[in-house]
Amino acid sequence: MESDALFSLGEPAGSRSAPDGPAGVDGFTAVADDSPLPVRMRPVTLDELVGQNHLLAPGAPLRQLVSGGAPMSVILWGPPGSGKTTIAHLVAGATDRRFVAMSALSAGVKDVRAVIETARRQRRSGGPQTVLFIDEVHRFSKTQQDSLLAAVEDRTVTLLAATTENPYFSVISPLLSRCVLLTLQPLDDEAVRGLLRRAVVDKRGLDGLLTLTAEAEDHLVRLAAGDVRKALTALEAAAASATALGGGRIDLATAEQAVDVAAVRYDRDGDAHYDVVSAFIKSMRGSDVDAAVHWLARMLVAGEDARFIARRLVIFASEDVGMADPGALSVATAAAHAVEYVGLPEAQLNLAQAVIHLATAPKSNSATTAIGAAIADVRAGRGGPVPRGLRDAHYAGARGLGHGTGYRYPHDDQRGVVTQQYVPDDLVGTDYYQPSPHGAERAVATRLPLLRRIVRGLPAAAARPETPAAAPSVTAQTAAEPSVTAQTAAEPSVTAQTASAPSDEIGHPTTGAGAPGTTQDSGADAAGEGQQ
Repeated sequence: MESDALFSLGEPAGSRSAPDGPAGVDGFTAVADDSPLPVRMRPVTLDELVGQNHLLAPGAPLRQLVSGGAPMSVILWGPPGSGKTTIAHLVAGATDRRFVAMSALSAGVKDVRAVIETARRQRRSGGPQTVLFIDEVHRFSKTQQDSLLAAVEDRTVTLLAATTENPYFSVISPLLSRCVLLTLQPLDDEAVRGLLRRAVVDKRGLDGLLTLTAEAEDHLVRLAAGDVRKALTALEAAAASATALGGGRIDLATAEQAVDVAAVRYDRDGDAHYDVVSAFIKSMRGSDVDAAVHWLARMLVAGEDARFIARRLVIFASEDVGMADPGALSVATAAAHAVEYVGLPEAQLNLAQAVIHLATAPKSNSATTAIGAAIADVRAGRGGPVPRGLRDAHYAGARGLGHGTGYRYPHDDQRGVVTQQYVPDDLVGTDYYQPSPHGAERAVATRLPLLRRIVRGLPAAAARPETPAAAPSVTAQTAAEPSVTAQTAAEPSVTAQTASAPSDEIGHPTTGAGAPGTTQDSGADAAGEGQQ
């Protein structure tokens, strides 16, 4: 294959012998004896590629790309060390097409256009087709990506692009639609373990001169977190330390010293995984922010999937914080998005911020208990037909069936609430949602009895009290730390507020200073929230 590389990728070891001169085959730098271990151990054939079985089936796009059977443009999306550059080497060494490689870190629109123009001339003269490999394509600007569109569209070049960022955010839609997106998964622990063992005995690696203990191997696997390049780099450093010490084996102490990271006792598939996650969730639920941050750090250092942690935070925000701090869900969701958009290690900052917010937020499980009770009723067979006034009436003939008849539009009432039946007949009067007196939910607890009274058309005397029992105070509270029940005259209780509310007005919360139930009404709240 002819090559016009703008940066060196290095030829797969053992593929073909290099010609005379400083450059290796096809313009790539030949692998030397002192090349980094990950470079020396790079697979020579597609069959040696490990961990991407979902892309290696016969006839799969990846195999067609490497064999040259189909000139399709491909975007490789995967975390570091999952094999993107290795695939580029295989494409370069296994086909008879012209291969051009460039890095988005250093190439510009001028470089891209020069490659495309050369490829167009060669194509017109009957020359070989051009494969253009762009590493870190997400670093290309919109203008730079735009410059590829026409050439990819008419197959002047076959694009092979690699990115660690989500291409739906980092690659423009027109380019994405012209390519096949292949998602590479992080290597699992067994795949990394197998490659470490291969490197210990392979003549391209340690050539059997050192042995690797099981404890050290486990440590390197955990440290890699699916990144085989990281695992092999750590192995090479540990091997250098062991050789300098005159030993014939790499033990746990040597591995820890070489990479300066202590072994974390954590198994992502074993009891330790579930124990640490359980401690993490319970620490946030118990409002122990320091413990929650510790368990978060334990998971991150041990290589836990950041997406798993983010999912747990999103669940926790509704399950254990809920209406006491409705903004907690936005914080958790934003952290989950940051994990996808930014990635580790930087996303650990977003995760830490979310954990701190959730751990220190007021707590309420009222949303959890409400949906649980409603689902139990549905599964028990409760719930009849949709009330006639609520049925869809937009299509022809619906009115003739009585759909929408009698429906009252709440905005026509000055209060924004009207008396109307919204539930099936057998659920009239059922209360699923029971607000807590914590945080922002205190205002909801004040307003809810009046809402239910108006909606259900009940007289004021028949409205059932909705105020839950106040949270117990801390046993040894000081005079400066009043309990939730020890409210001042300026902070009337939920019950008192409900009794004093006019019967024809809704007590919607305000944002002014001193408004009951808002975050500014924190004198009694501050003492009570830490007790949950």
